[in-house]
Amino acid sequence: MPGQQDASVFRIPPYHYLHVLDQTTNVTRLETGPQTFVRKDNEVVLLNPERMITVPPRNYCVVLNPVLRDADNQVLLDNLGQVRLQHAEDEVRLQQEPFPLYPGEELKLKVTLLTVVPALEALRLKVSRDFTDTNNQERKAGDEILFEGPGTYVPRKEIEVVGQHKAIVIKPNTAIKLRATRETVDRNGKNRVAGEEWILKKYGAYLPGVYEELVESCTATFLTDKVAVHVIAAQTFTDETGKQRKSGEEYLITVNEMETFIPDVYEQVVGKVNITTLTNRQYCVIVNPIGESGKPQLGAKKLIKGEISFFLQPGESLENGIQEVFILGDNEGIVLKAQEAFKDPFVTPPVDRQPGDKWMLKGPMEYIPPVEVEVVSKRRAIPLHENEGIYIRNTNTGQVRAVIGRTYMMGEDEELWEKNLPTIVRTLISAQRDTAADRGDWINPNKEKKKKKDDLEDEEVFDASRVVTFQVPHNAAVQIYDYKSKKSRVTFGPDLVMLGPDEHFTQLSLSAGKPKKANMIRAIALLLGPDFSSDVIVVETSDHARLQLEISYNWHFEIKDKENSQESSKIFCVADFVGDLCKAMASKIRGAVSSVTFDDFHKNSAKIIQLAVFGTDQETRKPRDVIMFPANKLVVTSVDIRAVEPVDQRTRDSLQKSVTLAIEITTQSQEAAARREAERIEQEARGKLDRQRIMDEAQAEKARKELLSLQAESSAVESTGQAKAEAISKAEAARIEAEAGVQGARLRAEAQKIETESELERMNAAREADIRFAIENNNIEIDKAEKMAKIETEKFNQMVTVLGKETIQAMASGPQDHQVKMLQSLGLSSTLITDGRTPINLLNTAGGLLGNMTQGSLAQ
Repeated sequence: MPGQQDASVFRIPPYHYLHVLDQTTNVTRLETGPQTFVRKDNEVVLLNPERMITVPPRNYCVVLNPVLRDADNQVLLDNLGQVRLQHAEDEVRLQQEPFPLYPGEELKLKVTLLTVVPALEALRLKVSRDFTDTNNQERKAGDEILFEGPGTYVPRKEIEVVGQHKAIVIKPNTAIKLRATRETVDRNGKNRVAGEEWILKKYGAYLPGVYEELVESCTATFLTDKVAVHVIAAQTFTDETGKQRKSGEEYLITVNEMETFIPDVYEQVVGKVNITTLTNRQYCVIVNPIGESGKPQLGAKKLIKGEISFFLQPGESLENGIQEVFILGDNEGIVLKAQEAFKDPFVTPPVDRQPGDKWMLKGPMEYIPPVEVEVVSKRRAIPLHENEGIYIRNTNTGQVRAVIGRTYMMGEDEELWEKNLPTIVRTLISAQRDTAADRGDWINPNKEKKKKKDDLEDEEVFDASRVVTFQVPHNAAVQIYDYKSKKSRVTFGPDLVMLGPDEHFTQLSLSAGKPKKANMIRAIALLLGPDFSSDVIVVETSDHARLQLEISYNWHFEIKDKENSQESSKIFCVADFVGDLCKAMASKIRGAVSSVTFDDFHKNSAKIIQLAVFGTDQETRKPRDVIMFPANKLVVTSVDIRAVEPVDQRTRDSLQKSVTLAIEITTQSQEAAARREAERIEQEARGKLDRQRIMDEAQAEKARKELLSLQAESSAVESTGQAKAEAISKAEAARIEAEAGVQGARLRAEAQKIETESELERMNAAREADIRFAIENNNIEIDKAEKMAKIETEKFNQMVTVLGKETIQAMASGPQDHQVKMLQSLGLSSTLITDGRTPINLLNTAGGLLGNMTQGSLAQ
């Protein structure tokens, strides 16, 4: 019990012990029970009674600094009586009788169950110091031992447990790869050196040795008729089939050699190889095939025709994979090229082909090219409508021609030729664009450059090898120039134009906008009109008034003989006829306006501009109706002045003032007429109003007379009824007041009663609550007193029980027994000690003594 080292008496139960230090000799001894130990004054109890250590069966404990024992298992003591210890040593103690710990001994490891190693498991042990085991085998520090189950491992102080291993279960079609960590002998009795690896394929449970480690678990690859394994040898060795493999050799393992394959230590699996199957309509070419000697024929090729199945050997590869047999129909052909000299058996009679020869085979037929032949292309006859065509180029001569309106198959020395057209022309001839309806959409090259994505998409769709066609709309013309013959032709619509290989469209770059800007519109079809063009020009009158005019011109091209190519080509002589027309008209109008004043031009603007544009006839001296440009046969039929606006701000303000003044004059005249009409209407209304007012006054006087008579009658009635109403109201008020007083007295009495009853109920409830509180408080105090008395009684009983009857008796008689023993040690048989103040009766003392003597003498 802690805290009892200062006690004098220690009761040591059975199988308990304590340590006692003799302060005189400084020797600590062991006291074991059962006994009652009385401590001397020069002794100190270092350890209270502790239970001895009990090691049950199949358990152990470790004691640090164990005592030395002789051959009879007796504890050895030194010259001073102190037990001798093995300092810094450990002792493993197994099942035995309960034992105490001697002074200096410590329990390093509490009682622990022995480790049971089941079957297929083992403990990995490491020797920490040299010793000789039970088999007289010397063990060196650093050695490792494997304790294999089933069994119970009994610890030793020279060995420590490093870990626990489990057996590896090798299932069918699996294997494990092991590596030796140092020189050892495996379970098959074969010596292994450090770093050596080997494969174990025997299925069952395998427990690696202490110097063996598991590298990896291998799973067998199942070989079938359709799967093989590509293997490479890491070093020279002999495989399972008895074949010697050289280092770096690559080979194929198929189902013909084994059903399942587990790679050896010196084998590396490159991968699985699937079988290559060819139908009767397929073939393939193997590059670097394996010869009859088993060696690869580098640079060679081998043709394999279906129907067949085979595995590609290591180093072999398929050129262009599995290929289909060329099946040619009536309108199909194949272009071939010889890679090396050979004899061609596909033609009758056979022909000797030289490297670089090209020829073409036409269907119907089946063809498998030999390894000496390269298939350049497969061709099909191109069906063409009468309005369709293609460009064909001869690869030998370079000549380009157009084939139109018939089914055509190109020869071996022909190819499709793509005509180079500008992007703007491709846009203009697009089938999605209507030349006449979309003429308001300007096609500007600068804007087209910003649409590269759209252009790329157009290029992908546009087939440049097809003959370029363009549908010339009605009342339009297209000029085509042949750069080879250096001649041009003009086609009038509606018609379909088809370009030859050397022909190109003549592009028109027209002005557009207000005012006109050059190169704003691109076109290849020239509309013949009638049509109009609008322009904005600035003119200046003779009195320096600057005006901005918006004018529209109606025009058309006048061609009398469309069959005459010379006359027809004149309409394309002026590239920008719109800009030329507007500039010429603007020049004439500026000259005419500069000679007149602003007022004259403002009054006669249409006449002045028409005269300036069309001029006068030399013979009749009358204004002409039309004007023709002989260079391109352009005819202007009319001029429309759409708007006139001053450019100068002062002129614009003056014009605005004059217009405003004219508007004000007109407004004032209209206001005066309206004012006179309003005055006349007002006079008529005033006369009608006066007459009506007189009539209303007469009616009012008549109504007032009737009102006065009614007021007199009502005043008489009113004076009589007022007195009666006052008397009735006073009586009613007195009655209501009396009833209200009685009702108030009744309500006050009821309120007083309610207050008195509520106060009485509150006082009764308070008194009852105080009584209940006092009763409950008294009950709690009584319970508390009873429980405290019971606790004190139980405490006293437990103290008496703990101390024991003998202990209490010994404590009570201890001083008297001590005095008796002291007197006995002095040789006194009896004694009497008093303090001198207490009287002592000695009358019977001598009698007692004499009585004893008398009885003794009588006995004699």
